[in-house]
Amino acid sequence: MLFALSKTVGYLVLPSNFLICLGLLGAILLITRYAGLGRKLLVLALVGLAICAYSPLANFVLYPLEQRFPKWDSTRGDPDGIIVLGGALDADLSAAHGVPVISGAADRIIGAVTLAHRYPNARLIYSGGSPNLISNDAKEADYATALFQGLGIPKTRLVMERQSRNTRENAEFSRQLAMPKPGERWLLVTSAYHMPRSIGLFRKAGFPVQAYPVDWRVGTREDLFKYYVVANDGLQLIDIGVREWFGLIAYRISGATDVLFPGPDN
Repeated sequence: MLFALSKTVGYLVLPSNFLICLGLLGAILLITRYAGLGRKLLVLALVGLAICAYSPLANFVLYPLEQRFPKWDSTRGDPDGIIVLGGALDADLSAAHGVPVISGAADRIIGAVTLAHRYPNARLIYSGGSPNLISNDAKEADYATALFQGLGIPKTRLVMERQSRNTRENAEFSRQLAMPKPGERWLLVTSAYHMPRSIGLFRKAGFPVQAYPVDWRVGTREDLFKYYVVANDGLQLIDIGVREWFGLIAYRISGATDVLFPGPDN
C-alpha cells in the first residue's frame, strides 16, 4: 500500500506537480462562476512555481538532508562489503537501447567502483529493480552488471539484487543476500540527500551499515543563498528534497523506521 501511495499521491504532492495542478484548476474555474477564485489560484500557482524554480528554497530543503551524515572515515578500517543503491540507471531506456543508460546520480556508480578497486576483498551488492508502479521486465540491476564489468569490476565480485522497488525493499533484500556476520563492516553508497532515509530503513531491517554519501546537490553553508537561472534546476532540486522529507515522514508513521530523522547516533 505504501509503495502504491508513493507512486501516486507521492508524485502529486511534489511542488512542481502540485503547483501545475493548482494552475490547471484555476484555469478551469475561469469559465465557471468561480472565475475570481480561478484567477487567484492561477496567480498563486505562477508565483509558487517562480519561487521554487529560481529562489534558494531548494537549497534550504536539501542542505540538512545532505549534511546529516559526514563523509566516510577510511581510517576506521577496510569494509567487508559495499552496498550500492539503484537510481543511477534508467532500466526502461537501457532495455530499449540494449546498453546501460545513466539517467542521474552517476556518483553512486563512480563511488562504488572507486571503493571496489580500493578494497578488492570487499563484497559488492547492487540493489535496484524497477521503481515503476506497473512493473515490467526491465530491471536496473541487470544493466548495472555490464556497467560495472566495463569499469573493471569482475562479475565474480558482483551480487545483483533485482527485485526491490523502493528503499525499504533495498534494505530487506540486501540483508538477505549479504547475510552480514557480527562485526562485519558494510558501506552503504547512495546520494547524500537520500542517506538519512536509507540508513533508517537498513537499521530497521537489522542491517547496520556505515554511510558513504555521494552525489551532493548543495555545496557549503555559503551556497545556501544561491539562486537558479534555469527553472528546471530549481524545480528538480525542490522536488528531490520534498520527496525525501515526505518519505521520512511516511516511513516513520508506518513504523518502517524508528526515528523521524535518522543520523549517525540514532
